[in-house]
Amino acid sequence: MAKFSKKLSNTDIRKRLSVPTRSLSSLPSFNGAHAVDFQAVDEGGTVWTFKCSIRRRRHQKPVLSEGWLAFVASKGLQAGDKIKFYKETNDAATAHAYKVRAKREIKIFGCVLGYAPITAPVTPPEFLQCP
Repeated sequence: MAKFSKKLSNTDIRKRLSVPTRSLSSLPSFNGAHAVDFQAVDEGGTVWTFKCSIRRRRHQKPVLSEGWLAFVASKGLQAGDKIKFYKETNDAATAHAYKVRAKREIKIFGCVLGYAPITAPVTPPEFLQCP
């Protein structure tokens, strides 16, 4: 399974996801174009359509733009969360070759203990919300 993962920055959650250049080979083929649409399925089975584009000149820095901010909003992603895209490489024909997963740091007293999957937006209980 080819994949790429990244710890999200403020730019990643507010504008576009900057994909590590070394992960370009795990993305769909651009076939000479500078942008390509692809679909990824999250852990809940929701299909997300993302547009990945690269610069037309030298440094091909890939970014996810269209569809990305809707995904961020639906999951309640924050800077520091981790995102991971998987590309299925098995022989079975699947409708969607990519999977996307999001995880959030679990901290206690400032120490990171690990990461927990984000399956839905995180909202505080009613008694913690301001009127």
